[in-house]
Amino acid sequence: MTTTSSRTAIGRAFSHRLEAGSAALVPYICAGWPDADTSLEMLRAAADAGADVLELGLPFSDPLADGPVIQKATFEALEGGMTVKGALEILRRFRKDHDTPVVIFTYLNPVVHHGMDAFVAEAADAGAQGLLLTDLPAGADPALEGAAERGGLDLIRLLAPTTAPERVPEVAKGGTGFLYYISRTGVTGARTSLREALAREVEALREHVSIPIAVGFGIAEPEQAKAVARASDGVVVGSALLKAMERGGVEEGRAFLASLRQAIDQVADEE
Repeated sequence: MTTTSSRTAIGRAFSHRLEAGSAALVPYICAGWPDADTSLEMLRAAADAGADVLELGLPFSDPLADGPVIQKATFEALEGGMTVKGALEILRRFRKDHDTPVVIFTYLNPVVHHGMDAFVAEAADAGAQGLLLTDLPAGADPALEGAAERGGLDLIRLLAPTTAPERVPEVAKGGTGFLYYISRTGVTGARTSLREALAREVEALREHVSIPIAVGFGIAEPEQAKAVARASDGVVVGSALLKAMERGGVEEGRAFLASLRQAIDQVADEE
């Protein structure tokens, strides 16, 4: 596992778990789905269930990287009137009683439309610690990328199995907090199995990456989370959590995350 700097709140959250021989749990929650109050309640429940870092999804009308479950939640949140201002207000309310680090997860369009510097400043003021823009390739726009650092937010980079090896150092450069490694090609969504090559791929990334590596896309059950925790520093889960909420609301979502937390922590017990 990676030894990470504790320079930022996100770094400290990963350090806490890694020092205990475990891995961080990073759930995705869609702002405004199924409504603002419920998404706030789920943020609180996730933190209480043992999440170390939270991804708060800012809905966008063309979420190309997301699978059907998150797309559906996104569209319903937009139909319900969720906006950038509304999402940041949810975060402000969360900050009144929880200090779990939050990464704003979204696409470039709504951020640029709002104004990058203004968005970063408002997000930081609301209580965000990181920003993940799924469709901003590393090096594509240094000015936009620099806005996150200037505003005090960790810029979370994405890497995929299809990323060329020579491109990895460039993608990782400038990223802070943690590196989000996509466990497979395609869009987000729960799967019944993980690729056998995942552990080898993560290990190869460590030659170029000094920050923690979290793995997401496709994690649907505790045993998968446990397997990912053995190979990486963090487990990201999104679609499976939203499915749990569809089945039984916030309480079902809380129970699902608690089951992942328990499975992840078993890794430390086995070592």
